[in-house]
Amino acid sequence: MKTKEIIDHIKKWLISYNKNSKTKGFIIGISGGIDSAVTSTLLAQTKLPLLCLEMPIHQNSNQVSRGKKHIKWLEKKYKNVSSLEIDLTDIFESFKKISNTENQDTNLALANTRSRLRMITLYYNAQIKNYLVAGTGNKVEDFGIGFYTKYGDGGVDISPIADLLKSEVFHLGKELGIINEILIAPPTDGLWDNNQTDEEQIGATYDELEWAMKNIDKQELSQKEEKIMNIFKKFNLANKHKMIPIPVCKIPKKLRS
Repeated sequence: MKTKEIIDHIKKWLISYNKNSKTKGFIIGISGGIDSAVTSTLLAQTKLPLLCLEMPIHQNSNQVSRGKKHIKWLEKKYKNVSSLEIDLTDIFESFKKISNTENQDTNLALANTRSRLRMITLYYNAQIKNYLVAGTGNKVEDFGIGFYTKYGDGGVDISPIADLLKSEVFHLGKELGIINEILIAPPTDGLWDNNQTDEEQIGATYDELEWAMKNIDKQELSQKEEKIMNIFKKFNLANKHKMIPIPVCKIPKKLRS
């Protein structure tokens, strides 16, 4: 892949979109992972104002540390970058208390609530500054298995890296000089107290999921390939509602007369 040319293409696209939207800059949530690191660096290279938000909710210390190091690196390298930390732990705990329904069946709903609280925080600050909220989803997550929270990290204005596979995001990360701690960290959504990785949640690696996306119509599969393909198709089917426009009930003309 032509990594440098892709980086330049994304930067030009970001600058053009910002100009046409008549907004003043960008805002992004920093997680300590490769996707937010690459996206924020691309945004920083536009030379337009960029606000990086840290929004921990019972966050693993390693994730927080990586995020802080990345922001420090960005602020040192790019004068247009600023940052803000807003700890949402107390708000999350208050929500759990008033909802009064915490049990084994609500674990996933609560995990998604963390993501949605962050989305609210991003849009609050974005509106104040007239900034665009930048998403960090890659192609596998956004259009393959729907591995994101609807109206959480899926609630964004622009998606700079959503046409890049996870492996391609890592290529960009190396070219952009992202710190090694982030490059070697196991991908995780950071929404669980047990700090499980994406691979542990999904049951397959991103390389395997990329293979499944590229070979979705393949007929003859080995036993291992069939297992991976089944995992991909299961997530794709279950999360299809995230990847298509919201269904609208169309009213027939004869009912309007």
